[in-house]
Amino acid sequence: MNSSVINVGQLRINYLVDGSDTSSMGMFELTVPPGSNVPPPHSHSNNEECVYVLEGVLRYTVGSETRDLSAGESMKTPKGVVHAFANPFATTARALIVQSPDIGAQYFRDVAAVVNAGRPDKAALAAVMSHYGLVLAA
Repeated sequence: MNSSVINVGQLRINYLVDGSDTSSMGMFELTVPPGSNVPPPHSHSNNEECVYVLEGVLRYTVGSETRDLSAGESMKTPKGVVHAFANPFATTARALIVQSPDIGAQYFRDVAAVVNAGRPDKAALAAVMSHYGLVLAA
């Protein structure tokens, strides 16, 4: 299991299992400092996602349900359902994210190239997301 750390703005993604080459399940650890800029609400055309909080509290929304998940709590996002996350709390949150099939570490590298370039280009970010089957919420 080779891990790969990718920094996207303030977010840290530690890819543990990249299943994108074989269209199998993937897993990464997501670190979200307080008040971080996070992705806009979106859905995945091709992937289901499950979040399991390891540390801190992560606000997670799936469809119309929003919960503040503490360590040991989880939520599942079915394919095609709009979801989002945030950390409006005082401490850093860490979560384990499992996707099936995996979107892959390259998605986050491509997003990082846009986000970390200074002033993020929203159109370029939307194009990267769309390329990987993510759909921005209206």
